Amino acid sequence: MTNISVNIKAQILVEALPYIQQFTGKIVVIKYGGNAMINEELKAAVIQDVVLLNLIGIKVVLVHGGGPEIKEMLEKINKESKFVNGLRVTDDETMDIVQQVLCGKVNKNLVSLLIKQGGKGIGLAGMDGNLFQAVRYDDVHENVGTIVNVDPTIVFDVLEKGYIPVVSSVAAGLDQMTNYNINADTAAEKLAVALHAKKLILLTDVMGLMKDPSDESTLISSLKVSQAPIYEREGIIKGGMIPKVQCAVEAVRRGVETVNIQDGRIPHSILIELLSEQGVGTMIY
Repeated sequence: MTNISVNIKAQILVEALPYIQQFTGKIVVIKYGGNAMINEELKAAVIQDVVLLNLIGIKVVLVHGGGPEIKEMLEKINKESKFVNGLRVTDDETMDIVQQVLCGKVNKNLVSLLIKQGGKGIGLAGMDGNLFQAVRYDDVHENVGTIVNVDPTIVFDVLEKGYIPVVSSVAAGLDQMTNYNINADTAAEKLAVALHAKKLILLTDVMGLMKDPSDESTLISSLKVSQAPIYEREGIIKGGMIPKVQCAVEAVRRGVETVNIQDGRIPHSILIELLSEQGVGTMIY
């Protein structure tokens, strides 16, 4: 049994070789959120994946939100979370909490986890170095922003020094003297484009895009950008999957080679997708 186990392990490593060669030196942006960010076992798996990829020469950028942590903090001050069309209504008080949680607690905890696993994490807020600049999305959502400019210089700088950038989805306001709350999927998409990333991975809490969301056997493993409008008209792309697919399509159209929407609840799904023949989720290209 020991010999079989060793042979299987060797085969796995050999299988990974062409993928390592394909991605070494390239930039991969990972939007980190959902259960993978809450469950301690899944969190450890994601951090291990990121450190391993960094050690073999793949330049990984983590972009994160922190919805559950924001909700928890708001509850502590007896403030209700309000959403309109899937976006958090962010008044001035809520924006203060968003900044404290995303740029502080969540960001620095992720950096600490990377360091404990032997990586070199460095935390960046979207305001640092004018990384993200935004304008107000609309009056209903108040301090929710639309990114209009990305300056990736600071991210390129820390990547070249071997660090793993951990970026919070907050942006500096261009139209007002305020900072803005940004949807993390959108922030990851905009940054992946600006960095000329080879791949963008959007971690979520479903397997990927499915023809029937209640039947995992209907997973669509790959999708051309030209097919997305058809699938949306047919009602296959619906609900919370609409903005994710739109982010993916926009990223591919603007130069990112492939985008994966995949299940962050699967331990080490990042490694499975990047370094194996199997892959996971839905690849959009």
